[in-house]
Amino acid sequence: MLVKSRIINAKQRDNKDGNKNKYIAEAVAKNIFMLSALIAVVSLLLIIGFVFYKGLTPFLFKGYSFIEFIIGSDWVPSADKFGISSMVVASIIATIGALIIGVPVGILTAVFIAEVAPKQLAKIISPAVELLAGIPSVLYGVFGLAVVVPGIQNIFNLPKGQSLLAVIVVLAVMMLPTIISVSEIAIRAVPKAYKEGSLALGASKIETIFKVMLPAAKSGILAAVILGIGRALGETMAVILVAGNSPVLPTSLMDSVRPLTTNIALEMGYAYGTHQEMLFATGVVLFTFILILNIVLNKLSNKVVD
Repeated sequence: MLVKSRIINAKQRDNKDGNKNKYIAEAVAKNIFMLSALIAVVSLLLIIGFVFYKGLTPFLFKGYSFIEFIIGSDWVPSADKFGISSMVVASIIATIGALIIGVPVGILTAVFIAEVAPKQLAKIISPAVELLAGIPSVLYGVFGLAVVVPGIQNIFNLPKGQSLLAVIVVLAVMMLPTIISVSEIAIRAVPKAYKEGSLALGASKIETIFKVMLPAAKSGILAAVILGIGRALGETMAVILVAGNSPVLPTSLMDSVRPLTTNIALEMGYAYGTHQEMLFATGVVLFTFILILNIVLNKLSNKVVD
């Protein structure tokens, strides 16, 4: 009996030690997770704080007008003229144009991969799309400079093919992988019962896709569009190579343009003083624009889900 009692006591001590070790491991893991989250949040706050501090300094302490900065069309740092309306217009038009081209092509491609293509063909196309997403942005720019720009120049008989249209085409191609991948996942996530029920009621395959599958996957598709917009608005290197980089208000798709991101990338390397601060102010405008757009689209996405 004494030996049996000692064995039981030893097992209880082992269980207590094991439970104690589990609690310690859980506490350590919890602290690691919290630290990781804090690093992410603090990094974001530091970036936002630095950009806004540098960008708002000319307007808060140096007497420059933020309204004139937004609506002004002249960007001549040597003459102390800082207006970004032409860049704002170029960024908006380029993004909208890329969406008009990229969203239908991306969604239809996702439908083809998920619902129409034979499995063997889908296994080839899907990795190709993922590979397209991994191509560095500068190579998209080189492709645009070597193929899209000369094509526009020859088709429209222009002296220079670097234009707003070239930017739209390149951005549309760049956003395709994101839209296709996310939309495909959303379409495949639709319960099979929806499709089977529609077909059982006599609907054709195409009717089922457009009237049942796509409406059921619309929240995921809208998320894909949001990510595509973010890719288009934030792109820099590819746009530099095909835009022409003229800080003038575009009056047609054939004009050379300078979007907001391109303006920052081109001049930040040598800018100083007020010029540098105005480039940070351009970043503030870009950040605010993207933030507002994301808030609006997220609300629309939530309404779609509801």
